[in-house]
Amino acid sequence: MNIDFSNTEIAFAHFSDKELKRTAWLFSMMNKPWLVKYGSALALWAVENGIPPAEYIVKKTIFPHFVGGTTLLDSQPSIESLAKFNTLTILDYGAEAKESEVDFNHTMNENIRAIDFASRSVTTVPVVSSKITGLARFGLLERIQSAATLDKEELIEYRNVLKRIDAICYHASKKNVSVFFDAEESWIQDSIDHLVWLMMRRYNKKQVVVYNTFQLYRKDRLQFLIESFDRAQEAGFKLGAKLVRGAYMEKEAKRAQEMGYENPINPDKNATDDMYNTALRFCLDHLDKLAVCNASHNAESALLMVDIMKKKGIADNHPHTLFSQLYGMSDNLTFNLAAAGFRVAKYLPYGQVRDVIPYLIRRAQENTSVTGDAGRELKLIRQEVKRRGL
Repeated sequence: MNIDFSNTEIAFAHFSDKELKRTAWLFSMMNKPWLVKYGSALALWAVENGIPPAEYIVKKTIFPHFVGGTTLLDSQPSIESLAKFNTLTILDYGAEAKESEVDFNHTMNENIRAIDFASRSVTTVPVVSSKITGLARFGLLERIQSAATLDKEELIEYRNVLKRIDAICYHASKKNVSVFFDAEESWIQDSIDHLVWLMMRRYNKKQVVVYNTFQLYRKDRLQFLIESFDRAQEAGFKLGAKLVRGAYMEKEAKRAQEMGYENPINPDKNATDDMYNTALRFCLDHLDKLAVCNASHNAESALLMVDIMKKKGIADNHPHTLFSQLYGMSDNLTFNLAAAGFRVAKYLPYGQVRDVIPYLIRRAQENTSVTGDAGRELKLIRQEVKRRGL
């Protein structure tokens, strides 16, 4: 079956006419950079300061399009709706950049609850996603990466981080659920890589439970992926590899310039695309010893994976393969892949408005006409509106 990512009938079949028109309105708003810029700042300030109508407005506009719900139970209808269209769910508790032990333990418990929830419907929710900065203090991760000698309190803090991450992975292993750990800023990523490595070595011996995330917009990550695979082979476990292009480009460039070191990001998009697609080929060449998630919104990379799988005779629903896109974005990729029988999932955040507002702002900013995403999405949505005669 040939996949046509411009097929809007399949892409938006999950929307009623009313929902489709609301989505067209939302993306037309996000297609205005000035509105996103000032609206995002105002929304963040209003929610953080408890301005009464702020949460209500967010929940009635951008929240339902990009977030499953405020709680796991609240997210159930979204999960069931995706399942109707042969699409899996990756659950993500929306907390990030926390600073206190109380918050870190709360995030750990939420992750464990999500694993329990997923285990009751593992055929539709095979994965839970987590951010290490929701479980560990950013400054501690920086200290570890800089090879600083930790004092007694920091050593206790680090042991608590290990316990939290291990508790999540242990629970996932027992419940037959996988865990994705997101990649973050380069100046804490080595610390994250080490923590995830320890978990993969412990829990990926028989099957792939734990996945690390490889940001291929970084110059060194293709080599790091290959080295990670080789090390996993030597240590006797299977590698879990979630491939992304990356999400901190401006922040990385700014810090490199300010601190006088080489920008770790590739010089242009073509270099990133080449590295991403090479990484994808590498993973598909070693499916017996690793599992890969193609977590990209890039149509060319999705078609490349489809093409390689067909040429190699890899089953469309091979358990070591997964495509993934964010909930509310790139539905033309997700649902056309699902309709063709491939394993594909939506990354579904959930949480209170005040916790997920930073995530929502990033989605709005990504979808401004500056990046072209909103324009591309809006064009497809309008095609479907026209096709339905609305």
